[in-house]
Amino acid sequence: MLERIRAAVPALPRAEQRVARLLLADPRAFASQPVVELARRAEVSKPTVVRFCRSVGYAGLADLKLKLAGTVNEGVPFVHRSVSDGDTPGELLVKVIDNAVAALLKYRNTAGAQSFARAIDALADAARRGRRIEFYGVGNSGIVAQDAQHKFFRLGVHTAACSDGHVQVMSATMLAEGDCAVVISNSGRSRDLIDTAEIARRKGATLIVISASDSPLMRLAVSANQIALAADHGEDSDRYSPMVSRLLHLVAIDVLATGVALRLGSATLRPMLQDIKRALRARRYVEG
Repeated sequence: MLERIRAAVPALPRAEQRVARLLLADPRAFASQPVVELARRAEVSKPTVVRFCRSVGYAGLADLKLKLAGTVNEGVPFVHRSVSDGDTPGELLVKVIDNAVAALLKYRNTAGAQSFARAIDALADAARRGRRIEFYGVGNSGIVAQDAQHKFFRLGVHTAACSDGHVQVMSATMLAEGDCAVVISNSGRSRDLIDTAEIARRKGATLIVISASDSPLMRLAVSANQIALAADHGEDSDRYSPMVSRLLHLVAIDVLATGVALRLGSATLRPMLQDIKRALRARRYVEG
């Protein structure tokens, strides 16, 4: 809702833009204040406040407040708040966590369920047939690839994670039909990963890409009728180390791993996972 209002601001009359900026600056207060107070704070007339509500697609102020209250009650940030040099540790805590929560909720609402279903089908089929599932990523995405390999090998899957460009090319060259190559990238512009994805596709493996929807890597997957799991966010990776993107990619891997585990069935997985837990328990130090 707030992103839609923010996008509409440039097309609004100047007076209504002031109302929009008032809303975006503090949605919680906007939802609780009467029209007289809103008009006073925005330095506009009361009819202008109502016109603004209709301009952005709502029946009136009451309708907009009702929808806004629903957004407020989800407890997520209403305007992206970048950290600044003068932030206290307490402010950093709130901003970083709020930004992560907002990104995750947005991803929940925009992630393509059909694409995830295709990916889970392909991965589960590869697991049942004893085929290879390879995870590729570099930098931060390489860490996500390692996490994915850790989750999938616990399911008894033949899997590996590669973060070195040369090893990725060699690994992709050895893939075949029935295997899966999962390529993870924040920017989707790494030449090594694009080359690896293209090799895996040519070898007949199912290509699953987790990246930004407008990236070259994602366009490769879409054009080749492979599986594209878009993970879009507003993070400026040129200025800050990617944080939100890593969380979105980890969540996507969790969804895939959980889906594959359900497809394989508890009768197959439970004895194996219980054996793993017993073995790990034996490695713990005895307290006391």
